[in-house]
Amino acid sequence: MLFILSNEIGNGLGKNMLSYGIEKYSINELTVNEQNPNAKNFYKHMGFDVYKRTDTDGQGEPYPLLYMRLNK
Repeated sequence: MLFILSNEIGNGLGKNMLSYGIEKYSINELTVNEQNPNAKNFYKHMGFDVYKRTDTDGQGEPYPLLYMRLNK
């Protein structure tokens, strides 16, 4: 999970952390809450595309999830 304090958004911290995860840990798939359009847009900007959607989260709660994959 990647969480950034609202006052830090736009300072490159998220980009640096995600880039590190991609480079060092081969992160190429992730899940984002559909109800968080800022996160979806950030990952889209970073090269991820939605390939799957669910109506519920992993615990069966009504929080739609978007599964995203790095488009290389």
